[in-house]
Amino acid sequence: MQLSRTDFCRLLAAGALAGCNRPAPETTKKAPTMKKESYGKTKGGEAVDLYTLSNAGGLTAKITNYGGIVTHLLVPDAKGQVADVVLGFDSLDGYLGTHPYFGAIVGRYGNRIAKGRFKLNGTVYKLAVNNDANALHGGLEGFDKKVWTAREAGPQSLELTYLSKDGEEGYPGNLTTVVRYTLTDANEIRIDYEATTDKPTVLNVTNHTYFNLSGEGNGDILGHELTLEADRYTPVDAGLIPTGVLAPVEGTPFDFRRPTAVGARINADHQQIKVGKGYDHNYVLNGPAGTLALAARVRDPKSGRVLEVSTTQPGVQFYSGNFLDGTVKGKGGKAYPQRAALCLETQHFPDSPNRPNFPSVVLQPGAKFQSTTVWKFSAA
Repeated sequence: MQLSRTDFCRLLAAGALAGCNRPAPETTKKAPTMKKESYGKTKGGEAVDLYTLSNAGGLTAKITNYGGIVTHLLVPDAKGQVADVVLGFDSLDGYLGTHPYFGAIVGRYGNRIAKGRFKLNGTVYKLAVNNDANALHGGLEGFDKKVWTAREAGPQSLELTYLSKDGEEGYPGNLTTVVRYTLTDANEIRIDYEATTDKPTVLNVTNHTYFNLSGEGNGDILGHELTLEADRYTPVDAGLIPTGVLAPVEGTPFDFRRPTAVGARINADHQQIKVGKGYDHNYVLNGPAGTLALAARVRDPKSGRVLEVSTTQPGVQFYSGNFLDGTVKGKGGKAYPQRAALCLETQHFPDSPNRPNFPSVVLQPGAKFQSTTVWKFSAA
């Protein structure tokens, strides 16, 4: 059938002919969101909230202002199947009990300070001791047990603020700490830390999330392939306090410069493996501190999920879940046995206040502490 010029133009305007240059319909994407809901109350009656952040890439993070805890992290695998990849509990009650810092912000000082004391400007400060003779992760009631003031800083950004008063857990200075969690459309969780003080103090704040890329409660992480961008690590004594030596990883079970299964050498006949009952050591990251750079990469061959950790910090603590023993019942009542997860805590080195050769952790009045860590998820 031959169309007249008039009919052709009419049909073209109506979009009934190929080549009418109508834009193709856009693929519908899930809009980024953040939802706030009540999460219960502490034993002291403080109200606690839970924030759910979702992006267009299928990633969902749930974070509570109690301890800044990442309670859930739902991540797609290579087939698009979503699983929760972090250890934790179904409700606030679990986090109010005893647990190994699941998902929490830890501070003022993450990791250990020997004998719970340090000297600063000629004054000896005695800290709360909670790990044999040492101070660990901020003391008896560190940042992980505080209700933080929360503010929605954007559709996918949660800002948490806590004022740690002068003398709290033995630390000097009124310290204001701000932690901002941001979920990006590149399937990243960006964690920005800031802090200021009115007296000289020490600070080492980090996040203590336990990852199992196969899904929490779904076996161990011995088959996870780990790469660490570190030529050196800090050996420890029997109390897991660094000796002060920066030792090369080459020729040892601590060499993860190439992708290596976590379980490949975890039972090696090596003094440091025996002391830590596996891996519980700080790695000295290559490259200058203060620049955001890749620190670690983990791949789970079973699911294809990949986690890349970048940071501006000088170190990362690789912990292979050695002290999990099945007594903690997590989500759905599942027991978390030894090595059910791993931690990659970006940080300054343990016991730095007592080690002048380590990068300084002193924060002065008028200065601002800033650091960034990024967890990037993908699947292959």
